[in-house]
Amino acid sequence: MRLRIALLTLLAASISFGALAQGDGKSEEVKKITSRPSRDFVMFDLMFNGWLNAPDSIKTTSIGRGANFYVCYDFPLGKKQETHFSFAAGVGISVSNIYLKNQEIVLNDFTDSIPQAQFIAETKDYKRYKLTTAYLEAPFELRFFGNKYNRNKGFKTAIGMRVGTLVSAGTKGRENGSKINYQTKTKNYLENWRFSASVRMGWGNFGLTGTYNLTNLYKDVQGPPITPYSIGISLTGL
Repeated sequence: MRLRIALLTLLAASISFGALAQGDGKSEEVKKITSRPSRDFVMFDLMFNGWLNAPDSIKTTSIGRGANFYVCYDFPLGKKQETHFSFAAGVGISVSNIYLKNQEIVLNDFTDSIPQAQFIAETKDYKRYKLTTAYLEAPFELRFFGNKYNRNKGFKTAIGMRVGTLVSAGTKGRENGSKINYQTKTKNYLENWRFSASVRMGWGNFGLTGTYNLTNLYKDVQGPPITPYSIGISLTGL
């Protein structure tokens, strides 16, 4: 009889200890899940660049290339462990290259007329000729995360605006059969500020992104009314 009572007591203690251990495990699991604060602090984009509204006389190759790199800070909208939405702001650099086809850009800076950037037929046999721009840029985004516990997994999307100030701009051409590069600075002819709408959509750390300029590339009457855009892939994390 005493042995039976002892066995029942031991069994009850084992069940109680197991339930307690299981409860602690669940708490630890929840703690681990909710302690993953990935907020897409870093964004890196590889872009294909193009121009809209350019006159038919301007000829570009099919693919322009560029890259963006941003460091952002994310502000959850609501309770951190419950919300699927956040607002983010950051700073970074955006570089774009557009390649012309059998054309070059000349700068008309005569004193008796308004300085203008003009696209003309190439005067040399260029192997490639491009216009490069670089902006110091601040992205602002309204973000949605499908997985509120781990933003490195699941569906995510963002819409926003990017505000940039022009750092440098210039043309660069290399003649066929030569290693000489012909370079011209064109910053004074371009708008100093750039405002663009942006959208991102993806799964986990990878996604697609696009931007559309709300301002023209060139200043009024100092160049054609070109509107840049870009489409590419985006890598986010941390």
